[in-house]
Amino acid sequence: MQDDLELIKRLQNKDSHALSKIYDLYSGALYGVILRICKNEIKAQDILQEVFMKIWEKADTYDPSKAKFFTWAYRIAKNQTLNSLRNSTKLIQNEDLSVYESKSETEPQIDVFEINGSLKQLEPHHQKALELVYFNGLTHREAHQEMDVPLGTFKSYIKQALKKLREVYHKELLILWLILEMMI
Repeated sequence: MQDDLELIKRLQNKDSHALSKIYDLYSGALYGVILRICKNEIKAQDILQEVFMKIWEKADTYDPSKAKFFTWAYRIAKNQTLNSLRNSTKLIQNEDLSVYESKSETEPQIDVFEINGSLKQLEPHHQKALELVYFNGLTHREAHQEMDVPLGTFKSYIKQALKKLREVYHKELLILWLILEMMI
């Protein structure tokens, strides 16, 4: 943790080596968040680059007393992705989609059976809350209105659902982490 704070201080002082190290530490997780929302690998790669440019530019605004660095970076990634999707009006068609029988053949399909299986273990209101925020890209304010529950109640649904998923995946992640560590 202290090493992370030192790394973040170096980033705030515009040390490009610190940015490179932070990219190595967090880019995979942030890319996963971006890809889940936009569902397009090329667009996700572009957005990831924009996210790290914003992290570089706004690093001095990060306050470790308010949130963990990953949480701060995650919010930048999520907001940047949602903004990018909102502003994606194409004025000029630069793709020839007529050569494909269907658009779905050009986009990779994400296998979500395992995720769906874990989500099915949750209470229905927890499932709906996670679906609205993480799969449909709604903000907490938009999603709590969609579910017609108070904002605080909705946030507790998210927190409880993530806690349950964390319990489910804890063992699997630990095993995966050990395998990755042995490979490096």
